[in-house]
Amino acid sequence: MADETSIKVSAAARDRLAQLAAEHGTTIRNLVEELAQDTPTRAEYAERAELARAELASALGQAPSAEAEAKARALLERLGGVQHGSQTAA
Repeated sequence: MADETSIKVSAAARDRLAQLAAEHGTTIRNLVEELAQDTPTRAEYAERAELARAELASALGQAPSAEAEAKARALLERLGGVQHGSQTAA
């Protein structure tokens, strides 16, 4: 593993990461690597949204309206399925 680096976090963050890692049966290193691999960037969210719009347009014959997208986002937020900053403009 020659291509490694280290990051500096507060002692409180380190302790929390250690607790989270222990609860997940893994290491801090693996926890952070999984977070980096599994968390989409804003650009990836935007790409997914565009693919979803295209799929809906194909299935429904038209893309959802901005109002329909706003309602869907609001529902997902209430359900806890949208992360802050991941919303894209239609």
